[in-house]
Amino acid sequence: MTIAVAARHSRIGWLTADAAHGPLPALLVGLTVLTGVVDAVSILSLGRVFVANMTGNVVFVGFALAGAPGFALAASLAALAGFLVGARAGGWLIGRVGRDRARLLMVGCGMELVFVATALTITAASCSALSAGGRDVVAAVLAVGMGIQNAVARGLAVPDLTTTVLTMTLTGLAADTAARGKPNATLARRLLTVLAMLAGAVAGAELVLNASATAALALGTGLLTVVTVAAVITTRHPAPWRTPAA
Repeated sequence: MTIAVAARHSRIGWLTADAAHGPLPALLVGLTVLTGVVDAVSILSLGRVFVANMTGNVVFVGFALAGAPGFALAASLAALAGFLVGARAGGWLIGRVGRDRARLLMVGCGMELVFVATALTITAASCSALSAGGRDVVAAVLAVGMGIQNAVARGLAVPDLTTTVLTMTLTGLAADTAARGKPNATLARRLLTVLAMLAGAVAGAELVLNASATAALALGTGLLTVVTVAAVITTRHPAPWRTPAA
């Protein structure tokens, strides 16, 4: 029994962690799930706007400028502005604590949690019936949190775990499989990342469609709280992975 449990733990570690990055991959997978939840809320409740994926959001701005129906220019611009503010804050954070990856993730998640919880509070106060202006505010607030998350993930530099963009992850998954002909730990991590965002999107959409945007944001806030607490725990133990690679 002990051998079987050890084997299962070994397989999980093979998918989510290694000596160079410690627990960071597992925690970033959690943030990837959060991205799926948050973008489900923004797309389905805030007027077809991305708050985490700025490639899609810039395209939506173009659609709105062209007069395509169903796209809100104000919400997309608010999200874009919020994301840039968050990314700048994340860059400032990297300059301050970036030499300790555990601390960087902990503080970054804590900052992001403030903004996601604020979006939850605003949405709950309106009983999920946000006005047009309220949707723009929530989009901007969520985008600030996602900008922080993107910058922190970039600073942590764990391969294939940007937490928000899957284009290159999918490219690597398909191209490397064809080139090597068999899966390895890197390919498995990429697949896990894709499945994590898919799971978050499904969960978020189910809650938005069958309960409310408030319920979906409550899920996202709870998930981010768990990741933040786990990040706090990682700062209690010195380890080589906490120092960025040269």
